[in-house]
Amino acid sequence: MIAEKMKELVANSSVIRKMFEEGKNLSEKYGAENVCDFSLGNPNLAAPDGIKNAIKSVIEEEDAVFVHGYMNNSGYEDVRKAVADSLNRRFGTEFGAENIVMTVGAAGGMNVAMKSLINPGDEIVAFAPFFGEYRCYASNVDAKLVVVPANEPSFLPDAEVFAKYITPKTKMVIINSPNNPTGVVYPESTIIALADVLREKQKEYGTEIYIFADEPYRELVYDDTVKVPFLTKYYDNTLVGYSWSKSLSLPGERIGYIAVSNKIANFEDLTSALNVATRILGFVNAPSLIQRVIARCVDDVADLEFYRKNRDMLYNGLSEMGYDCVKPDGAFYLWIKTPIEDDSEFAEIAKKYLLLTVPGSAFGCKGYIRLSYCVSPKMIETSLPKFKTLLEEVKNM
Repeated sequence: MIAEKMKELVANSSVIRKMFEEGKNLSEKYGAENVCDFSLGNPNLAAPDGIKNAIKSVIEEEDAVFVHGYMNNSGYEDVRKAVADSLNRRFGTEFGAENIVMTVGAAGGMNVAMKSLINPGDEIVAFAPFFGEYRCYASNVDAKLVVVPANEPSFLPDAEVFAKYITPKTKMVIINSPNNPTGVVYPESTIIALADVLREKQKEYGTEIYIFADEPYRELVYDDTVKVPFLTKYYDNTLVGYSWSKSLSLPGERIGYIAVSNKIANFEDLTSALNVATRILGFVNAPSLIQRVIARCVDDVADLEFYRKNRDMLYNGLSEMGYDCVKPDGAFYLWIKTPIEDDSEFAEIAKKYLLLTVPGSAFGCKGYIRLSYCVSPKMIETSLPKFKTLLEEVKNM
């Protein structure tokens, strides 16, 4: 018999993954060319050529025993220095290798951070809509996930509302920008307002409250006027979690990092805890080969024009039909208000047209669906007539 805690987790397994599996089944039945699967953020874009070249170079030029061996739990020191140097160049930070912990993707990094900071019964705050796995990560450390309701229609956190959800038990606040599922980028004014609230609450309660900045989409921004604030510059008690899964189209390689400022509370104890958590959670260290590769490609980014064109084709096409869409400034998701109240019912009806979407309720925000547009342009072209017919059907219900 499986563990009692796992029974609930299995029963409520990821809606996104279920849709992905259903998409594979429908593709086998109806042909992949007829199925429009917008469920999973799995880039349909090859990694930059620099990745392939770097893999070859690492294999051919570096000692095999070194490349495939153990290293410090935080990762290779030269790789961490390369990451720190890149951040310093781009964001004006002052990081060294000691400020970086290489992680098994952003998800691994978040779990390491929670293991290092959270006690049972602590509260972790997230803003709706949010990536549904946050619930599981909080459960892993026996914490309570406290959800701040969505601020529609902007989906930008409201600092006054946020303040009402901070209690003496609050230990961590997750900020995800560019946001999954909305694609909204939180501007500097929003970050400053949230940071001000947290400083006031720390003083009021005599506690330490940490921000975990979940930033796997940081590089995926489509307008030069849109900037993604680097949060350690606004709030000292911040850990930045990053992944190259999206920016370099490497989701299966599971490589990312945590960046921690020297100004964070108990810096030395925390970085030691991050190292130990990496080991005892079973990761031991981030994958060695791809660490060596990242050091050579740390500033590379996938072709943003590919995503920009997909975004514009899907957003413009659906908006012109009459769908109410939030135009995304970043990430690669389109957030759409469902024409009927029940988002799960709408997603089920969409399946009749071989359209796979994810209900907003999976992200803690009912009445919406998420479309992942990191797909082939052909799929978007195929989907638009289907979405039109779908809208006509539900309007006549």
